[in-house]
Amino acid sequence: MNDTWQTFRKLTQSLTDLATMGSILSWDQETTMPAKGAEKRAGQRATAAAIYHEKLTDPTLTDLIKRLQDMDLESVEMRSVEELCRKQQKALRLPRQLVEDLARNAANAYESWIKACRDSDFNEFAPWLEKMLVLKREEARLLEVSESYYESLLDEYEPGMKEPALEEILGQVRPHLTDLLEKITDSPVHSGVKHFEGVFPIHVQERFGRDVLSAMGFDWEAGRLDQSPHPFCTGLSPQDVRITTRYSEKDFSVALFGIIHEGGHALYEQGLDPAHHGLPVCEAISLGVHESQSRLWENHVGRSPEFWTHWLPRLKEAFPDQLEGISLDDFMFSVNLVEASPVRVTADEVTYGLHIIIRFELEKALLNRELEVRSLPTEWNRRMESYLGIKPKHDAEGVLQDVHWSHGLIGYFPTYLLGNLYAAQLMDQAAKSVPELGSHITNGNLIPLREWLRTNVHRIGKLLSAEEMISKITGKSLNPDYFIHYLETKFGELYEL
Repeated sequence: MNDTWQTFRKLTQSLTDLATMGSILSWDQETTMPAKGAEKRAGQRATAAAIYHEKLTDPTLTDLIKRLQDMDLESVEMRSVEELCRKQQKALRLPRQLVEDLARNAANAYESWIKACRDSDFNEFAPWLEKMLVLKREEARLLEVSESYYESLLDEYEPGMKEPALEEILGQVRPHLTDLLEKITDSPVHSGVKHFEGVFPIHVQERFGRDVLSAMGFDWEAGRLDQSPHPFCTGLSPQDVRITTRYSEKDFSVALFGIIHEGGHALYEQGLDPAHHGLPVCEAISLGVHESQSRLWENHVGRSPEFWTHWLPRLKEAFPDQLEGISLDDFMFSVNLVEASPVRVTADEVTYGLHIIIRFELEKALLNRELEVRSLPTEWNRRMESYLGIKPKHDAEGVLQDVHWSHGLIGYFPTYLLGNLYAAQLMDQAAKSVPELGSHITNGNLIPLREWLRTNVHRIGKLLSAEEMISKITGKSLNPDYFIHYLETKFGELYEL
């Protein structure tokens, strides 16, 4: 068995290396690649994806998996074989040409999206989205995970999540969000809220953001921070994790909360067990769980009075003129201001979930041919007006604001809302499990929380499913009530509801 396992281990490491190479090509394209490199980069990414697909579907690997399935394996070995078998069975259903076409189209569509955003012209991006939907429908059809095309694609990001269960969760959450938004909108406490004004030099923003990342426990020898049009995190290994943010001189919170958010993702990637790197278990359980880490740090920690009791004096030192006279109470209203806005990534905690529901409904309608691509901007604006009472001024502020569809990430958006649910349930348990957690955060000590998350979430990788993990940690299945209670308590106090 040892020889068979070692051969399997070597092959999985090769697959991990190939996947990492593809990730580096993508990271480079979004951060430092010169504009003229786009055409060749599409071919490079297509080739890398095809080689990975070829190695994943190699009959030698199929034989190894079958042999190992008949052996007495330890938990890490067993879960690695199960997970790679799951990946391989999916890959075997997809022809190499489709894999290449998806990668090539994603690279080209991303460049088109960049230009479309710059010009605020959806028509520039529409043909590439049309092509991506054709390819994703074919992928969903061939995968045969479910009769539902959407569920087949969702399974890639949130394994085991069924469309009816997702619909039920969204159906539970949505009325609470709309009701809470209505109450907050009617609250007289809105008067007197102080907004930030002034110019916030980018180099000072970056220095402050790096200080916060360091306090969170981000390992700078195993990570880096860069800029990109859309913030993201790329984990190449626990020793090489890269995050990006974007800066606005007029509003420091755009970059700062982007850094904290992506930093939460990065801590997850850096916290995976390095001894298992190269094995399928050394990956995040699901994107919903991954998102729970970013939302937990960004909102439950980064927008809490405990956090800012420590960090506001330091922020004032960085921007003394811009923040002169602002109190902790004023500041808490500013960073937790609930106000319908067109942009998802800067949306408050109450309206954020409605942004996700809109995207879920639209991408599902597009995939099922219930909505034509050319009608997407109109329908986007209609739902924004219906759910949030606002209408985007232009396409860049509306339908073009997210990068995901250019990458072919159809079925991805629901994981953001699931992440909020996981985050609330995990943070509730952390508060019970970590002695004096609130006091630690007030004193600027964020390491106890990071260590609790590392032990209970990060280190286990894919040894458990998402449902098994949340049940083991909290004693309960994923339950939207934790998220609803968190929002109603927090904003009820802020707005005196």
